[in-house]
Amino acid sequence: MSPTDQRPATPVSAEHPRSTVAVRRDGAVATVVLDRPARLNALDLSTRRALIVAFRELAADDAVRAVVLTGSGRAFCVGQDLDAAEDLAHADETIAATYNPLVQTIAALPQPVVASVNGPAVGAGMGLALACDVRLAADSASFSCAFGKVGLVPDTAVSWYLVRELGYARAFALATSGRPLPADEAFSLGLLNEVVPAAALAGRTAEVAAQLAAGPAHAFALTKRQFRAVTEMSFEASLAMEARHQGSAATHPDHIEGRTALTEKRPPHWHTPSR
Repeated sequence: MSPTDQRPATPVSAEHPRSTVAVRRDGAVATVVLDRPARLNALDLSTRRALIVAFRELAADDAVRAVVLTGSGRAFCVGQDLDAAEDLAHADETIAATYNPLVQTIAALPQPVVASVNGPAVGAGMGLALACDVRLAADSASFSCAFGKVGLVPDTAVSWYLVRELGYARAFALATSGRPLPADEAFSLGLLNEVVPAAALAGRTAEVAAQLAAGPAHAFALTKRQFRAVTEMSFEASLAMEARHQGSAATHPDHIEGRTALTEKRPPHWHTPSR
């Protein structure tokens, strides 16, 4: 079952504080910032809840057409806060209550999500980056499937993404060694879309997010849903889904506008989505 086929089973209250997560707006682009720099943006319970609330609210916001996820300070996210012992006392419940809903929410978001990996992405932090649709990284960033170093197993959808994108052998080697994967190597393995100089990451992220935000939101949402689902479908089921989605896209105002703009040789003015 693909991540988009599941929905969070445990509701997360919108009343949880957002002191460790900041949401910034720039036109149609929203940026979600993990903001625990002193802890290298490690994930404690309040941070995980705040992330879920932030993404759910953005999913329902028609004015938001692209979302960026990044970290403050020198790290993207180093995963579970190991000082939060209560999170690990009943790890299966912790995973089901917040980690799984978090990556499911990102996967199901109608808007494209861009990971802007500004530093180490470790454990669950690697999972957050992999859950995004477009992944950009600074040349100084690194990735590590480091669960085994503390006697844990991959979670936060790391297993799902790594095995599908790297194959079993390379995914298993990364998980059992826990070695840091430099950004250039992650790019060569197909885990990243681009690697840019650290000083240029914010600017390049803004460019990519703006390009996505300027596109046809309805078609992009269907494309995201389609691409995330096909790995779990038969060939015939995939063809049927493509037909259904194309039927929706072909009757949408964006298609009419796109055809008209092409004929008139001007940029299209895409429809504002209604969710």
